[in-house]
Amino acid sequence: MTTADDRSLIAHTGWAYWPIAFLARLPFAMMVVGVLTFVVSVTGSVSLGGLTSAAVGIGVVVAGPIIGDAVDRFGQRRVLLPVGVVNGILLAAFPFVVLSGGPSGLLLATAAFIGLSAPQAAAMSRSRLMVIIRERMPLRRQPKAMTRIMSYESAADETAFVFGPFLVGIFAALIAPWAPIAIAATLSFAFVTAFALHPTSRVASGGAKTQGERAPFRALLRAPVLVLVAATFAVGLFFGTTLTSLTAFAHERGDGSEAGLLYGLMGIGSAVLALGVVLLPARFAQRRRWMLFAAVLAAAAVGYGLADDFAAVTVALLVMGLGVGPTLVTLFSLAGDRAPEGRTATTLTMLGSALTLAQALASAVTGWIADTDSVRTAMLLPLLAAVLVLAFGAANLFLERRARQAVRRTT
Repeated sequence: MTTADDRSLIAHTGWAYWPIAFLARLPFAMMVVGVLTFVVSVTGSVSLGGLTSAAVGIGVVVAGPIIGDAVDRFGQRRVLLPVGVVNGILLAAFPFVVLSGGPSGLLLATAAFIGLSAPQAAAMSRSRLMVIIRERMPLRRQPKAMTRIMSYESAADETAFVFGPFLVGIFAALIAPWAPIAIAATLSFAFVTAFALHPTSRVASGGAKTQGERAPFRALLRAPVLVLVAATFAVGLFFGTTLTSLTAFAHERGDGSEAGLLYGLMGIGSAVLALGVVLLPARFAQRRRWMLFAAVLAAAAVGYGLADDFAAVTVALLVMGLGVGPTLVTLFSLAGDRAPEGRTATTLTMLGSALTLAQALASAVTGWIADTDSVRTAMLLPLLAAVLVLAFGAANLFLERRARQAVRRTT
């Protein structure tokens, strides 16, 4: 039995935990974009690149909840250690598969297995820190600590999801198109393994519930949880449509590898605003934050869809960052609050899987539209995704209002 004390969260985790946990999520953030840009650079087909990245996403969504459930049952170390090694091996093999000129089926199958073995360190970090806060910190300090850690984790997630493509662009431009995949493999071997072996994984394992203490799987299928999964899926659609249309836009004007560099601009405002969410007053309810920042996302998407040059695209991407970071903070914070008993890791991996699957599927569809219709049409798709984020925010308002009315009727 662990005794709560007044030490800070950093004192409970150790300083080394934070860079390890951040770097462990980079392979996950780089793999979809790295696969997309590498396949496009080798084959010249945006649609094949989109299909290949979609295969990664399908693998992630199939395996994600299974990995989350296994972690809730057996603890993080016993699950993440083999998964990280297998993922690193598959990432290292992928450039050879592409450069061999083999059939598209082999290409897609390898990409799917990369997704199936994705370790999802971001969801595991959230789950691990939530257990530490609930079991190691005094009850009076837990609400503020939980808000701060959700803001930090969402900022780190968003930074990784945007910084990952930025690194893909840097390495592809300065070294070779295969370099981002090779570096992602190295990061998976080194830092996912270090993350799995870090002492905090024992705390998370100790927090795993026995079968009798865990809520049944059907508890994850309740509307308050599913609306968060759906909204996170819509954010993933936003990422995928933006990245792939931006790749097509840059490819049309010279070098598609520049897309990763441009996409990285979205991370500037996004990371700052995600971290700044903790400064918002408590009376600014999360349901209202969701609507406000989703509206910013939609407004920026309008500007992006109408942009004709790199300058206008740059401005639109910077404004997009102001909306997407806080939206993700809100969604993952609500997920932490609404996760059924003993199902925290499963809930968070459901959101992470939805994000990646949507990004990959959107990449496939957007690539096909860019190839068969026009880049201009493809650049309008992020607006549709932003409208979906708003629509699910409205659905969440309805669900919360209905829940409050139900509480009033019973009191």
